Amino acid sequence: MLPRDFLRENAPRLLAEYPERYADTGLEDYVRLDRERRDAVTALEEKRRRRNTLTAGKGKPSPEALEEMKALKEEIRALETKAEEADGQLAAVETGIPNVPDSTVPRGRDETANRVERTWGAPRDFGFVPQAHWDLGPALGILDFERGAKIAGARFTVLRGAAARLSRALIQFCLDIHVEEQGYVEILPPFLANADSLFGTGQLPKFGADLFQTTNGYYLIPTAEVPVTNLHRDEVLADADMPRLYTAYTPCFRSEAGAAGRDTRGMIRQHQFDKVEVVMLVRPETSAAALETLTDQNEEILRRLGLPYRVVTLCTGDLGFGSTKTYDIEVWLPGMNTYKEISSCSNYGDFQARRASIRFRRAEGEKPEFVHTLNGSGLPIGRTIVAILENYQRPDGSVDVPEALQPYMRGQTRIGRVGSGL
Repeated sequence: MLPRDFLRENAPRLLAEYPERYADTGLEDYVRLDRERRDAVTALEEKRRRRNTLTAGKGKPSPEALEEMKALKEEIRALETKAEEADGQLAAVETGIPNVPDSTVPRGRDETANRVERTWGAPRDFGFVPQAHWDLGPALGILDFERGAKIAGARFTVLRGAAARLSRALIQFCLDIHVEEQGYVEILPPFLANADSLFGTGQLPKFGADLFQTTNGYYLIPTAEVPVTNLHRDEVLADADMPRLYTAYTPCFRSEAGAAGRDTRGMIRQHQFDKVEVVMLVRPETSAAALETLTDQNEEILRRLGLPYRVVTLCTGDLGFGSTKTYDIEVWLPGMNTYKEISSCSNYGDFQARRASIRFRRAEGEKPEFVHTLNGSGLPIGRTIVAILENYQRPDGSVDVPEALQPYMRGQTRIGRVGSGL
């Protein structure tokens, strides 16, 4: 959430500079609503001061004073209601206004304006027409889309045999790198979260339609970012404990209400998927550098898996609601002949910290400051399985296991059809 005084001073500028980001967000009405709220508060304070003056005198009030006090009581009650309503309207608008893009973010209305920063690895020359994972997986007997749909519905998949083992291997592989090499603390959080937690990271109220809600008011988490970031909601951290680096494996659940018609085939966009997430809470002056570090750490996993990828900076029109800058890491999928997002690494500045009231104190007696929060996917397991199947496929339809994962697969080097002995 952006500070109220910042919005008061910058609303017209943001609308003029970033119409692709701030149009239809309510920012157009912000200045008017803020003025109405302040006018109501000013009038209320004046009436209260007059009431205090009348009641401060000695002796019995005159009939005129009693009559004025009676009128003031009604006027104050009406102004209190007006001020509360104005404040509520203003707060509702504020919660729907996205973060301000960093100056290094490219300008543009949609993903066509995203900027490719670098690539790693060359797409493989197969010597044959590579298959997409939705053909490879069922042929190998390791991905079952039909039974997933029978059990739950569209966009659910059953992983069988080697695919299930590959999922476990990837989870452990990612966690081992993040914890043992990169210094993150592993967290196993609840997979349900309350509304305050979803508000803190920016999913509520704007994106409620993309969430699964239980009958008693809890939400299935859409990413580990939600519970892990909220570990320190309403807390003041000591400077000596900064930065905080966390990683977590969780299942994730998304209704994908806003993604109708996109990537509905196969395992690219599922309602349920596993993911290993990393979250950073850092000092404000270090967050720009922290984003570069976090992104490289997520890239390292793809490099060890030998999966070609590129890093893209999202433009102002494609940037996520709470982010000030985001790098998408897109993996090459030869069966689909395209790059697809596999990790999103974002710097939120103090946007989430203001919503969740996460602060730190540099020294005893100093005023607390908001931390800066960052997060990255490292990696969504389903999409990584897709990338492995498509990039490591062989002419006979079997799939080689990346060397880095073989110790996690009990030495298995190739995935063949069920019953083939591989």
